Amino acid sequence: MIVKTKISLKPYNTFGIDVNAADFIEINSIEGLKFIIETFDLVNRHTLVIGGGSNILLTKNYNGLVLKMAILGIEKVNEDAEHVYIKAMAGEAWHQFVLFCVNNNYAGIENLSLIPGCVGAAPMQNIGAYGAEIKDTCFEVEAYNIETNEQKLFSNAECKFGYRESIFKHEAKGKYIITSVIFKLLKQAKVNVSYGAIQDVLRSKNIENPTIKNVSDAVISIRESKLPNPKMLGNAGSFFKNPEIPTEEYLSLKEKFPAMVGYKTSEINTKLAAGWLIEQCGWKGKVVGNTGSHKDQALVLVNYGNATGNEIWKLAMHIQESVFEKFGVTIIPEVNVI
Repeated sequence: MIVKTKISLKPYNTFGIDVNAADFIEINSIEGLKFIIETFDLVNRHTLVIGGGSNILLTKNYNGLVLKMAILGIEKVNEDAEHVYIKAMAGEAWHQFVLFCVNNNYAGIENLSLIPGCVGAAPMQNIGAYGAEIKDTCFEVEAYNIETNEQKLFSNAECKFGYRESIFKHEAKGKYIITSVIFKLLKQAKVNVSYGAIQDVLRSKNIENPTIKNVSDAVISIRESKLPNPKMLGNAGSFFKNPEIPTEEYLSLKEKFPAMVGYKTSEINTKLAAGWLIEQCGWKGKVVGNTGSHKDQALVLVNYGNATGNEIWKLAMHIQESVFEKFGVTIIPEVNVI
């Protein structure tokens, strides 16, 4: 077990922010994690657990211990007539795991192709895209309690999933370290092509009866066409959540802004497209110093090479203020600011 000191975190966050960690340890096994919990007082020690670093904005040097989860492994742990249960360790790259499932015809997460990050962070954020969310397929989350050093299995219900939310961002935050996730996937696919852009891609390829690979390929094509590759341009994907407001308020706004799009989420609430709101405020493609809003997707804030975390955060707050001034709607950051 190697403890590195004063190490740059630039390679470990997709924004490419160059800040240092006082101490840094890469965790490659359950035994290694248990040793760290036993040896270090994580309950009273400033500790940050990271995976792919794809949903964090680092605004300063981290004066504590950074644990990089790098435990690998994928295995089938159970199956029944309709389902297969696949366990993926926290350090597995999410997209590679999706491709593994697609290639083995395990259906349910193909709509979540090409999302950056690692498996361990997926339930924490309840990642979602193109009509699917982790909550749809997550069976159990395995995590270690940093106080007792004991494993706990969180059922789907116990994870308390919400829109980009889970128990791991609230009651369990800082108390557990996720080590693996078990997914309940279908043997016989029920493809989800409800998202219009997926239908457009399939139609352009004359695909009438899509397979899960067809859907995965379509999602990859869509994401590549409008989202910058973090390896080429620093970003953390969508910076803000899509805001949910009372439908009555949405209808009032739509009278003033006829092009506004909303999706009913309940009998009383409607979800708005944060990217559209930001674009209407003139931010799409705008460059501010070393950062800006991406030219193809206003919801994505980018680092043009030398931005600091504080620069990006300052831009995010200006965007948030302008959206509120124009629409009276508050957009909330999805990215974890540290």
